Amino acid sequence: MSSDRKFFVGGNWKMNGDKKYIDGIVEWMTKGPLDPKVEVVVAPPYCYLQYAREKLPANVQVAAQNCYKEKEGAFTGEISPFMIKDLGGSWVITGHSERRHILGESDEFVAEKTKFALDSGLGVIPCVGEKLEEREANKTMEVINRQMKALADKIKDWTNVVIAYEPVWAIGTGKTASPEQAQEVHEQIREWLKNTVSADVAKKTRIIYGGSVKGSNAQELGKKPDIDGFLVGGASLKPEFLEIVNALK
Repeated sequence: MSSDRKFFVGGNWKMNGDKKYIDGIVEWMTKGPLDPKVEVVVAPPYCYLQYAREKLPANVQVAAQNCYKEKEGAFTGEISPFMIKDLGGSWVITGHSERRHILGESDEFVAEKTKFALDSGLGVIPCVGEKLEEREANKTMEVINRQMKALADKIKDWTNVVIAYEPVWAIGTGKTASPEQAQEVHEQIREWLKNTVSADVAKKTRIIYGGSVKGSNAQELGKKPDIDGFLVGGASLKPEFLEIVNALK
């Protein structure tokens, strides 16, 4: 991790929890401790955004897990960045592999949502990553560069962007990219930003790793020079999340 970039740990709760369950998470997150040098963001399901924001400590920010690319309108089942902000959310995740691969979201659609959320004043965590068959066919960077290009075509200001590299084969499978594998991809994403956007954006943009991050592997992953934090799934629902936040203490 570079000292230019504040370490960032996101917890994606996915479709889990109810008020009672969230109260349990709030209890151990309030006790902490949370490393003050780390930016901590959690993403509850939409319907608990406000509840989580009101209960969680002030040093934990709240994100939505997705949004739509318009302010309002006839888009049944969708929510807009303005609604997220109205409920106290300050971030949104876009293009998570589950949305790309289960719900069929295209690179273009993810990029449009990312742009609109940024223009609306939210921080955005766009996710990129390859499937197992793509990695085995040596197409990792071909896939990621395609996903990144769609984003770069739409994003003018990268200040509030945190890129999450999530190898699809490592999400919820218990498989983790080795620290060396993860670092290699992060380094190549940064190099792509440098060559395609600018050296300044490449230097300042945080690139975080997601894919079966646990308390046991966070420290080794976090020591790599181009890994600026994590997007945590299942482990963010357990007190183990604190170990991940404090991995570099």
